[in-house]
Amino acid sequence: MTDPTFSSAPGKAPEPGPAAELRPDLIDPGEEHHPPAIQLWMHRISVFLFVLVSAVAGVLLIILPWTPEWTDNYLLLSFPSLRMVVANGFIRGICSGLGLLDIWIGFWEALHYHEQQ
Repeated sequence: MTDPTFSSAPGKAPEPGPAAELRPDLIDPGEEHHPPAIQLWMHRISVFLFVLVSAVAGVLLIILPWTPEWTDNYLLLSFPSLRMVVANGFIRGICSGLGLLDIWIGFWEALHYHEQQ
């Protein structure tokens, strides 16, 4: 049995069959491809959530190391040597720097967001 896509006469373009709809190499490059609306909204929501989580985590990492809760918590009370390390200003500064970096990454992603056309 022969494939109807390749069974045309010489010099005549083959008729696109159902297989042509599934193969991306047979799509006309001049034809615009628009993603489905649900896929577009899912992409928008995922970018929004990424920016939101990045901003909230960044603000927490900037502020939290400089509060008393950073060292006076239940997890560090039983480890005094680790508590001294966490209370060091250098470690607090690294955490705040990571918070700034996190905010910058989130807003960079928001500013460079573009939809597929």
